[in-house]
Amino acid sequence: MLRIALPNKGRLSEEALDLFATAGLRADFTSSRALMAEMSPDYQAIFVRASDIPEFVADGAADVGVTGYDLVVESGRDVRELFDLGFGRCRLSVAIPESRGIDSVEDLPAGTRVATSFPGVASRFFAERGIDIELAKVSGAAEIAPHLGVADVIVDLVSTGSTLRVNRLAEIETILESTARMIASVEALEDPGRRRKIDRLVTALEAVLRARAKRYLMANVPRDRLDDVRKIVPGMNGPTVVDVMDAEQWVAVHVVVDEERVFDTISELKEIGAEGILVSQIERLTP
Repeated sequence: MLRIALPNKGRLSEEALDLFATAGLRADFTSSRALMAEMSPDYQAIFVRASDIPEFVADGAADVGVTGYDLVVESGRDVRELFDLGFGRCRLSVAIPESRGIDSVEDLPAGTRVATSFPGVASRFFAERGIDIELAKVSGAAEIAPHLGVADVIVDLVSTGSTLRVNRLAEIETILESTARMIASVEALEDPGRRRKIDRLVTALEAVLRARAKRYLMANVPRDRLDDVRKIVPGMNGPTVVDVMDAEQWVAVHVVVDEERVFDTISELKEIGAEGILVSQIERLTP
């Protein structure tokens, strides 16, 4: 079995489980507290803390894993990134109290105390900038540290920025952008049997992610307007055109379009006389 490490709780866990289920690999839990679950005869999931997943993968306890890019960088472990899953988007930023009036990390004085749960990333970042700092490692709620005198600034994850604003903190620099990534162990990728299963898994998940940004559109179009149709909906390899039974003047056009183009595409097709327009979601899309 190929062993897959997944986050055991939180948004990353929920979105990862949904992605795998849509790809046909639904976790079959034996109980609500189970830390392992069969997904198929070839794939097994183990559920651990997201921050531990790079360690599990690097050490070979899991062949592949899903976790945040920020945690992969923080771990510093030797793993291979397979692809970007796109969800769990956030950024790791430097933030200071608004009252400090500092706009750049270069303006921070030597000896600045930095509170963070990312000591590895933070220390490397400030070292590269030539700024001497003191680290105050915290496990959470870094936003309160400057107000308690524990630290002068923080390095923390930011999603919308609302938590920083509520705590009267201002971002002065983004260290890195993060999303959920699929990673693999070097050993697993070098093993032909496990590599085949990893490649199959990547293909299945990429097909689901690709489909989420697309829609399948069908419409009946006057045959003499096909040149216009090709301009409106070029599709992946051009639209598929099918004759409509007992309607010589009409053809059925089937095409995959970007989700963001659906509104304009429908309007443009209506302008050339299209009828019976149907738009549906796509579960998987493999080019």
